[in-house]
Amino acid sequence: MKKNTGNKIGLGAFVTTGLLLFVIGIYFIGQRQQLFRETFQISAIFKNVNGLQPGNNVRFSGINVGIVNNITQTTDTTVRVDMQIDERTRKFIKKNAKASIGTDGLMGNKIVLIAPGTSSEKGIQNDDFIEAAIPINMDDVLLKLKTTEDNASNITSDLAVIMKNIRMGKGTIGMLFMDTVFAQNLGVAVVNVKQGSQGFKQNMDAASKSFLLKGLLKKKEPAKKDH
Repeated sequence: MKKNTGNKIGLGAFVTTGLLLFVIGIYFIGQRQQLFRETFQISAIFKNVNGLQPGNNVRFSGINVGIVNNITQTTDTTVRVDMQIDERTRKFIKKNAKASIGTDGLMGNKIVLIAPGTSSEKGIQNDDFIEAAIPINMDDVLLKLKTTEDNASNITSDLAVIMKNIRMGKGTIGMLFMDTVFAQNLGVAVVNVKQGSQGFKQNMDAASKSFLLKGLLKKKEPAKKDH
């Protein structure tokens, strides 16, 4: 008799615990699906939803305010996304609000991000459409990164070839750095040009001090004054 009573108590506790866990699960699922709150619906038309799924979160100012209710392919280039939003958020979302698709964390689920719009605009209404921003396509970003990597690799290879040619004395720069005879000749040429410039300056200074040149300059000065 005592054994049967103990079994019944254990069974009752197990069933009670199971029902409690079931109710808690229903509550959290309902909270996520906005089942216990007053809601309204808005929609946006995207060209690409980038893997967005029904049930994904809708986020406004960093807060989860709703879920993606439905996704429908409307044409071959457009997709309609219906969102179920908490009624308490309606007063903050304006007619010119914008929706974009982002990621919850680095590798998380896709989410819809709503920008509020300007405060001077009218508030959003039930079943309104808001403008959709073009989402960033990660495939395009990765392709651009790959192209940049390839270009950097090509530039590095070209620089390696140039440095090799310089070390081998190829080309003008290579001759300048590696050919000592060429470098010496270039140095001598520079010195000669410098000396020639100095000699020309000395000749001009001497000519300006010449008696004959001074007399010529004095004759020209009155002629300039007459004009």
